[in-house]
Amino acid sequence: MTNPASYRPKPGEVPDSPGVYRFRDPQGRVVYVGKAKSLRQRLANYFQPLHALHPRTATMVTTAASVEWTVVGTEVEALQLEYSWIKEYDPRFNVKYRDDKSYPYLAVTMGEEFPRVQVMRGAKRKGTRYFGPYAHAWAIRETVDLLLRVFPVRTCSTGVFKRAGQVGRPCLLGYIDKCSAPCVGKVSPEEHRALAQEFADFMGGATSKYVRRVEAQMREAAAEMDFERAARLRDDAGALRKALEKSAVVLPDATDADVFALAEDELEAAVQVFHVRGGRVRGQRGWVVEKVEDVTTADLVQHLLQQVYGGSGDDDDAGAGEQVPREVLVPVEPTDPEQTAAWLTRLRGSRVEVRVPQRGDKRALLETVERNATGALNLHKTRRGGDLTSRSLALQELQEALGLDEAPLRIECYDVSHLQGSEVVASMVVFEDGLPRKSEYRKFNVRGDGPDGRTDDLASMNEVLTRRFRRHVEQQAADGQGEHVEQVSGPVSGEVQPGIDPTTGRARRFAYAPQLVVVDGGQPQVEAAAAALADLGVTDVALVGLAKRLEEVWLPGEDHPVVLPRTSEGLYLLQRLRDEAHRFAITHHRSKRSKSMTTSALDGVPGLGPARRQALMAHFGTLKALRAATPEQVAEVPGMGPATAAAVVAALAGDAPAPSVDLATGELVD
Repeated sequence: MTNPASYRPKPGEVPDSPGVYRFRDPQGRVVYVGKAKSLRQRLANYFQPLHALHPRTATMVTTAASVEWTVVGTEVEALQLEYSWIKEYDPRFNVKYRDDKSYPYLAVTMGEEFPRVQVMRGAKRKGTRYFGPYAHAWAIRETVDLLLRVFPVRTCSTGVFKRAGQVGRPCLLGYIDKCSAPCVGKVSPEEHRALAQEFADFMGGATSKYVRRVEAQMREAAAEMDFERAARLRDDAGALRKALEKSAVVLPDATDADVFALAEDELEAAVQVFHVRGGRVRGQRGWVVEKVEDVTTADLVQHLLQQVYGGSGDDDDAGAGEQVPREVLVPVEPTDPEQTAAWLTRLRGSRVEVRVPQRGDKRALLETVERNATGALNLHKTRRGGDLTSRSLALQELQEALGLDEAPLRIECYDVSHLQGSEVVASMVVFEDGLPRKSEYRKFNVRGDGPDGRTDDLASMNEVLTRRFRRHVEQQAADGQGEHVEQVSGPVSGEVQPGIDPTTGRARRFAYAPQLVVVDGGQPQVEAAAAALADLGVTDVALVGLAKRLEEVWLPGEDHPVVLPRTSEGLYLLQRLRDEAHRFAITHHRSKRSKSMTTSALDGVPGLGPARRQALMAHFGTLKALRAATPEQVAEVPGMGPATAAAVVAALAGDAPAPSVDLATGELVD
């Protein structure tokens, strides 16, 4: 580990100018690239005491052994140079977006003498127009099959094309009029290129003029009594409309825009982008990124735009980036919104607007993309958590990091949820062999009977752990006393299995103790949970807490946390546990809070069900009028007897609201 003070630049060496800097390790490899409006101010932030730095930043500066910088003229130039160096050096501490799958594109090879329409994946090529990406290759082929009726462009490979030219006979598509057959000279290279250009223009969003053109030709053919040609043109127009139906209109003003959204946690983020051209979604793409550096959401957006559009204006790498649209819609503004917009404007050659939509159709579309990003992140977590090898590695890492005697095959996680101290609830989720066991999940309504009558988070955690493990201790004692007892319900006598009810043969509630208990929180929550276990005499259960701010793992009685590596499968499993417990607690809390907001003073009155409550409110109109009624008046309501009427009046008398006071006059107000 390198001491950052050993390579810190001397005062006055770093210029107070915009530029790009690189950190290198002892072997000379670039480990981080960054840009700054002021190199002097930015680099000074890296050479603070290590305890004042974010853990990821501290890891980076102790890994590096030198720093160098390059001064540029403007911040826009710094933005472009930063992207170029990240692309060239692939630094380990820079955020890098990777596709969560290999997306197929619809490509038109305009750089060839006879352009070809095909499905392409991987790196983009110079002189080729791309449309998409699409979720599935079959979706591209369906679209192409429809459009070839109107734009019969070549789709065959180079080998098939040359062989058809040699034998002087086109392939099947040439005979069924889904290819103009330039291989045998049915059309000239210029005519075929014009067809390919029209195909690309239609896919690029200029759809209306081609539909109108085909319909006009159809009417002309019908007027000339050429009904066979009119019928073919009618089918062509139908094919164009069907192709358009496959991409729904999301922006009615025919806007060209890319819509980005993110869903993130402490270690990873998922990104989704919808490519909208002519108001229609022409493609969708997604990435998953690991947060290898200390970044905010604005930083993630900044890096994302650099990677997506970075290759758009490079002469040496034409087509490497996405075509820049007129609008770029993002969930939050990038770190340098003005410079980013200026950089994109230069790439496009005309004005580009980067903004956060606040209302209307564009805001609704952004919310749709956000839901897709959330789903992609959840799917990524599920796939990673469902892998048997990853689960086994996670349990092994937890065993080694926490010093356990065996792998924690059963783990329980607890979380407390409330709203400013009201409606306090807690949750218990169970993972067995690294997978959730939802039948073992439990909900707790916190009673507030903790130490000193407190109802804060620590007292709530103490109460929940006490209630859960008190039942376990009692059942352990009962099982110990019940050994070698004959089961009267069955014909065979023998030992009673621990955790099994001998009368029913089913597992008791809280029957099995976990090997590991995880609480959501840091050192205070862990100590509260440890006190509950110690009071009950539970010594065979390991306990840890996961603090959310820096994902630290706290052990009871320790002054310093255990910091698991960022890529640790064990840390990932603990995060899944914590997130699931939080979700389960929040769901229970919201349900309880909703019920408490819809309770009535009539709830719980003996003999008063929903039908009678509805009849009472229909008769009296308001609860105030019902509260002023006598038992005899209540009994006049159909279905109400004297006893039930008296119970209603008694319940409302005990629920009478306190009188309010007019603060101006001091008088009581009814």
